Formats: sequence, C-alpha cells, structure tokens
Amino acid sequence: MKILVVADEEESVLYENYQPRMMADVNLIIACGDLPAAYLDFLTSASNKPLYYVPGNHDQSYVSRPPAGCISLDEQVVSFHGLRIGGLGGSCRYKPGSFMYTEEEMAKRLKKLEKQVRRAGGIDVFVTHTPAAGYGDLEDLAHRGFACFNTFMEEYHPRYLVHGHVHPSYDIHLQRQMVHPSGTVMLNCVGYVMLEIDDASIQKEPPKEKSFLERLWKR
Repeated sequence: MKILVVADEEESVLYENYQPRMMADVNLIIACGDLPAAYLDFLTSASNKPLYYVPGNHDQSYVSRPPAGCISLDEQVVSFHGLRIGGLGGSCRYKPGSFMYTEEEMAKRLKKLEKQVRRAGGIDVFVTHTPAAGYGDLEDLAHRGFACFNTFMEEYHPRYLVHGHVHPSYDIHLQRQMVHPSGTVMLNCVGYVMLEIDDASIQKEPPKEKSFLERLWKR
C-alpha cells in the first residue's frame, strides 16, 4: 500500500505542476494539518483517491468549511483495507483559538481515542499535527510536542506516527525520521512524504457477521 502524507506546506509538484502519473500507484492520502481546504479538495478530486485529515492549529477555517470530499480523522479510528488509522489534530495551546490544547486537554482526547483503538484491536498509523514531546519538537510552547503521545506509543505500538507542524527550516538539525523506544517510526511529513507499507503485513479485516435474515436464507 502506498500512502501520500502531506502537511503544512503546499507542494507545487502536487498542485500547480500536478501530473496524474504521479498519483497512479497511490492508494490513500493523509493530511497532517495546516493546509488550505482548497489544496486538500484538489488532491482528492484530481487523484480520485480517498483523503483522511486532521486539523492543524492554523485550520480555524475548517470549522465553517471543512475540506470537501475529505474525511476527518480527528478523534477517529478507521480501517482502510485492513490498515488501522487513527488521528488527533491540533497543537499545544499558545494563544486562544481552535485546535489548540493544553497537555491535559490532549490527554483527555487521547483517552477517548484509545477506546476506539482497543475496539479495533490496535492501531497501525497514528496521525497527528504535532510531534511527540522530545522527538522532533522545539522548546517554544507553540512547537512543543505532547508527552501523552509517548505514553500512547508505549502502550499501543503503532507502526508509524506521522505529523507536521515543525518545519525543517526552523532547525537545520531537525531529523525527518526517528524511531521511538516503543518501535514506532515517527515521520515529519511537512511538504510531503511517500509512505509504503507491505500489503502482506496488513492485518486483514475479519469477515462481517451475516445478519439473521442472511443466515436464515442460506438454510
């Protein structure tokens, strides 16, 4: 499975200079926040690929006009062909506004998400806007990561955490890819990243239970 992950910065190669062949083998698009709704609208409509997103701290416009044709992952867990994906948008609260949270507020949101993760039997890709504390974040409050994300990775071991928020231009020593002690691969996806996951490693969805009438009909 090939996933295009975008965040924070519009890429001309995906927009003004878009070529259909670039997206021919992409199965899914994930957006990690701070991108114009029109950009996400374009990506999903031009490629005819599903797009899941979480909001960033600069996405207040999503409240009145969410990206058309796209699916919000905020506080949600979904299964895409067996790949379990869950998301939490927003950043640390550094001023009043939408999609900004204190550490305590984000921890409460994460507890709600955990219930869905347990029902899904785990999580493969954790989609956030902000990185985990201590892993690719910065010291200023606006770009500080959330400590509760570390606890979540230690408990549920997602294969990937994909995020944006911290632009590589902010720190020349910034690492775009790191591995958490839990084994989770953390990817800073500002701009875009192509993520490939071996189909054979994806947990296949169990067959759905037939309804009473379907079982009766088969007798």
